[in-house]
Amino acid sequence: MECGTHAVFAAATGPLSLHEQQLIPALLGRLEPGTLLMADRGITGFELWKAASGTGADLLWRVRKNVVLPFIEAFEDGSYLSEIVATSDRGRRDPARIRVIEYTLGREGDETVYRLITTICDPDQAPANDLANLYHQRWEIENTLDEIKTHQGGRQLVLRSRYPDGVEQEIYGFLLVHHALRDVMHHTAHQAGLDPDRLSFTRTLRIARRHVTDQAAFSPLTTQPSPDPHRI
Repeated sequence: MECGTHAVFAAATGPLSLHEQQLIPALLGRLEPGTLLMADRGITGFELWKAASGTGADLLWRVRKNVVLPFIEAFEDGSYLSEIVATSDRGRRDPARIRVIEYTLGREGDETVYRLITTICDPDQAPANDLANLYHQRWEIENTLDEIKTHQGGRQLVLRSRYPDGVEQEIYGFLLVHHALRDVMHHTAHQAGLDPDRLSFTRTLRIARRHVTDQAAFSPLTTQPSPDPHRI
């Protein structure tokens, strides 16, 4: 998801038995140089880091406090150079060079130390304070999920399909509608010189629903294919 526009540009689905981390590699093909990929500490693993950074995108991930990050070199902005290795690489023969940023939020009673690692090893290119402030934009993805599940789908949403293919079709249908709405919001905000975050998704959704006068009321399973293969 793009933090600035809330546009979902890649998605992967799977059965309940499949852990979400196993779905991540299918998304990496959408990354490219010039992209900054942020991820929470639940997204871990040396091989996944190597695969994501291999796309040419820059990474900014939060890591758990038990991850060993040896000190190599200190920078003036408070960050330091380190490296990570695969769990099986006890001799540290194939390390990946990273930069570590550690900070607290300064709230009373909150002593949580946030640890970020990034592929951007030059502090002049991205100072530690800038990356720390930027990382918290990652939580915009939670707002996006709320837009799709709570507002667009409704609090009592139940997918009508009873088969995996149909369920997957409905999920991507929701994502496509959300992308269309966010695209309209992005262009509107751009024309008005506003940040897309300043526009209300719920109001945009209501306006779109008022303009949709003819909604499909049939099940995809009962739709008969057209005898003409070139006709939709």
